[in-house]
Amino acid sequence: QVQLVESGGGFVQAGESLKLSCTASRSIFSSNGMGWYRQAPGKLRDWVATITSTGTTNYADSVKGRFTISRDSAENTVYLQMNSLKPEDTANYYCNFRTIRNDYWGQGTQVTVSS
Repeated sequence: QVQLVESGGGFVQAGESLKLSCTASRSIFSSNGMGWYRQAPGKLRDWVATITSTGTTNYADSVKGRFTISRDSAENTVYLQMNSLKPEDTANYYCNFRTIRNDYWGQGTQVTVSS
Protein backbone atom coordinates (compact mmCIF):
# COMPACT_ATOMS: atom_id res chain seq x y z
CA GLN A 1 0.00 0.00 0.00
CA VAL A 2 1.01 3.57 -0.67
CA GLN A 3 -0.49 6.59 1.04
CA LEU A 4 -0.39 9.90 -0.76
CA VAL A 5 -0.97 13.22 0.95
CA GLU A 6 -1.63 16.23 -1.24
CA SER A 7 -1.66 19.90 -0.39
CA GLY A 8 -1.45 23.31 -2.01
CA GLY A 9 -4.79 23.77 -3.70
CA GLY A 10 -6.76 26.98 -3.38
CA PHE A 11 -8.64 29.81 -5.01
CA VAL A 12 -6.74 32.15 -7.30
CA GLN A 13 -7.34 34.70 -10.02
CA ALA A 14 -6.54 33.97 -13.65
CA GLY A 15 -2.86 34.50 -14.35
CA GLU A 16 -1.74 33.66 -10.83
CA SER A 17 0.23 30.65 -9.65
CA LEU A 18 -0.14 27.73 -7.27
CA LYS A 19 2.17 24.92 -6.22
CA LEU A 20 0.78 21.51 -5.35
CA SER A 21 2.66 18.96 -3.24
CA CYS A 22 2.21 15.22 -2.90
CA THR A 23 4.13 13.19 -0.34
CA ALA A 24 4.22 9.40 -0.68
CA SER A 25 4.65 6.86 2.11
CA ARG A 26 7.10 4.93 -0.08
CA SER A 27 10.17 5.86 -2.03
CA ILE A 28 9.57 7.45 -5.39
CA PHE A 29 12.12 5.00 -6.79
CA SER A 30 9.78 2.10 -5.96
CA SER A 31 7.34 3.48 -8.52
CA ASN A 32 7.31 3.48 -12.29
CA GLY A 33 6.45 7.13 -11.98
CA MET A 34 4.36 9.68 -10.18
CA GLY A 35 2.05 12.19 -11.68
CA TRP A 36 -0.88 14.51 -11.47
CA TYR A 37 -4.35 14.13 -12.88
CA ARG A 38 -7.34 16.45 -12.65
CA GLN A 39 -11.08 16.11 -12.76
CA ALA A 40 -13.53 18.92 -13.35
CA PRO A 41 -17.19 18.55 -12.35
CA GLY A 42 -19.07 16.35 -14.78
CA LYS A 43 -15.91 15.38 -16.66
CA LEU A 44 -13.58 12.43 -16.76
CA ARG A 45 -10.26 12.44 -14.92
CA ASP A 46 -7.54 13.76 -17.24
CA TRP A 47 -3.81 13.25 -17.11
CA VAL A 48 -1.79 16.42 -16.45
CA ALA A 49 1.87 15.53 -15.95
CA THR A 50 4.18 12.67 -15.05
CA ILE A 51 7.70 12.30 -13.73
CA THR A 52 9.27 8.88 -14.07
CA SER A 53 11.59 7.16 -11.63
CA THR A 54 14.48 8.28 -13.85
CA GLY A 55 13.32 11.90 -13.80
CA THR A 56 11.80 12.13 -17.26
CA THR A 57 8.86 14.52 -17.38
CA ASN A 58 5.86 14.64 -19.68
CA TYR A 59 2.95 17.06 -19.89
CA ALA A 60 -0.48 17.27 -21.40
CA ASP A 61 -0.62 19.75 -24.26
CA SER A 62 -3.09 21.89 -22.33
CA VAL A 63 -0.54 22.64 -19.59
CA LYS A 64 2.76 22.47 -21.46
CA GLY A 65 4.80 25.60 -20.89
CA ARG A 66 2.74 26.64 -17.87
CA PHE A 67 3.04 23.72 -15.44
CA THR A 68 6.21 22.10 -14.14
CA ILE A 69 6.41 18.78 -12.33
CA SER A 70 9.40 18.14 -10.09
CA ARG A 71 10.40 15.98 -7.17
CA ASP A 72 12.35 15.84 -3.96
CA SER A 73 13.39 12.21 -3.81
CA ALA A 74 14.71 12.47 -0.28
CA GLU A 75 11.29 13.60 0.90
CA ASN A 76 9.32 11.26 -1.41
CA THR A 77 7.52 14.36 -2.61
CA VAL A 78 6.36 15.43 -6.04
CA TYR A 79 5.39 18.98 -6.86
CA LEU A 80 3.30 20.62 -9.54
CA GLN A 81 4.12 24.28 -10.10
CA MET A 82 1.22 25.85 -11.96
CA ASN A 83 1.76 29.26 -13.55
CA SER A 84 -0.46 31.44 -15.70
CA LEU A 85 -3.52 29.65 -14.41
CA LYS A 86 -6.70 29.79 -16.46
CA PRO A 87 -10.34 29.27 -15.46
CA GLU A 88 -10.29 26.02 -17.44
CA ASP A 89 -7.64 24.71 -15.04
CA THR A 90 -10.29 24.60 -12.34
CA ALA A 91 -10.56 21.01 -11.11
CA ASN A 92 -9.81 18.60 -8.31
CA TYR A 93 -6.17 17.60 -8.72
CA TYR A 94 -5.12 14.07 -7.82
CA CYS A 95 -1.65 12.69 -7.20
CA ASN A 96 -0.87 9.30 -8.70
CA PHE A 97 1.79 6.71 -7.72
CA ARG A 98 2.11 3.99 -10.33
CA THR A 99 3.69 0.58 -9.89
CA ILE A 100 3.69 -2.45 -12.17
CA ARG A 101 0.68 -3.86 -10.37
CA ASN A 102 -1.25 -0.90 -9.02
CA ASP A 103 -2.22 2.73 -9.26
CA TYR A 104 -2.47 4.62 -5.99
CA TRP A 105 -4.31 7.90 -5.64
CA GLY A 106 -4.36 10.79 -3.25
CA GLN A 107 -7.53 12.29 -1.86
CA GLY A 108 -7.42 15.24 -4.22
CA THR A 109 -6.89 18.94 -3.74
CA GLN A 110 -9.21 21.55 -5.24
CA VAL A 111 -7.89 24.26 -7.52
CA THR A 112 -10.30 27.03 -8.48
CA VAL A 113 -9.29 29.75 -10.94
CA SER A 114 -11.54 32.76 -11.21
CA SER A 115 -11.70 34.98 -14.24
